Amino acid sequence: MATQIKGPALFLAQFAGDKAPFNTLEGITKWAAGLGYKGVQIPTFVGHLFDLDKAASSDTYCDEIKGICADAGVEITELSTHLQGQLVAVNPAYDSAFDAFAPKEVHGNPKARTEWAIDQMKKAAVASRKLGLKHTVSFTGSLAFPFLYPWPQRPAGLIEEAFAELGRRWTPILNHYKDNGQDIGFEIHPGEDVFDGATFEMFVDACGGHEAAMINYDPSHFVLQQLDYLAFIDIYHDRINAFHVKDAEFNPTGRQGVYSGYQNWTNRAGRFRSLGDGQVDFGGIFSKLTQYGYDSWAVLEWECCIKSPEQGAAEGAPFISKHLIEVTGKAFDDFAGAERDEAQIKGMLGL
Repeated sequence: MATQIKGPALFLAQFAGDKAPFNTLEGITKWAAGLGYKGVQIPTFVGHLFDLDKAASSDTYCDEIKGICADAGVEITELSTHLQGQLVAVNPAYDSAFDAFAPKEVHGNPKARTEWAIDQMKKAAVASRKLGLKHTVSFTGSLAFPFLYPWPQRPAGLIEEAFAELGRRWTPILNHYKDNGQDIGFEIHPGEDVFDGATFEMFVDACGGHEAAMINYDPSHFVLQQLDYLAFIDIYHDRINAFHVKDAEFNPTGRQGVYSGYQNWTNRAGRFRSLGDGQVDFGGIFSKLTQYGYDSWAVLEWECCIKSPEQGAAEGAPFISKHLIEVTGKAFDDFAGAERDEAQIKGMLGL
């Protein structure tokens, strides 16, 4: 019996490198398939794996990309534009840090960097359509995040204006995605202005309730901020279009909590872990997503401050496979409550 959720799949961004098999799409997809992965999520910001400009303009190139993946035995799950999406909206406090994600010709020029990012986002919609896909994943970027904690007190209207500006920047992009039959699963992530359910609602409202604004569900970011990640699915399941299977743990002490005291990843109270090594209840997550009809991919996004990426990737495929659910046609109570004729029903009631 087939499972409703597809998988296992692998996000290639954390494994791309300058040595074989991680330096070419052909090599890395064959490596992933050899570990048992059936799909790959392709980062559009890693040039030696995928040329976004060429994909947006060339059907032949897209056919080549599909052929490479098919020959390796994997499907393309989604295109990722996390870094380009981040650069759609950057607070000046982060200009220097985020210039590293953009081409050198726009460094030191925030307006040009934003225009480049928007162009990249629009190209990704076209490329995704040419590849026969429907969903993409990304970040929203952040204008208000430096003002996360209300000290000093925020000026009245600051947050409202930040989200209004996000809406002004993202609505034309989302319109372009809709026109190309695509949507964007925004990863709900600290560092973005959209980092929990409340901020996602604010973002969607700023974009006029846009149907192309979706969620890339990743429970690891909810563990680190102590948000109920199972209840999140209950509330927002109809907006979830993608799923990063990523583990994390939160172990507060007398010295640090959610903010983790500027410590490195190994010494933080909240830290990312390889699948099965953290605290995420994946049984509960797969059950809820299946219950609500999620039928897209379960994609491993690997990050861990202790375990090697090679071991994490090798353990990830069987971990995801173990959690995939073959949906039953009938619940047990359906068998127990079989149909009865009228006479039997009256007899059971003593009538």
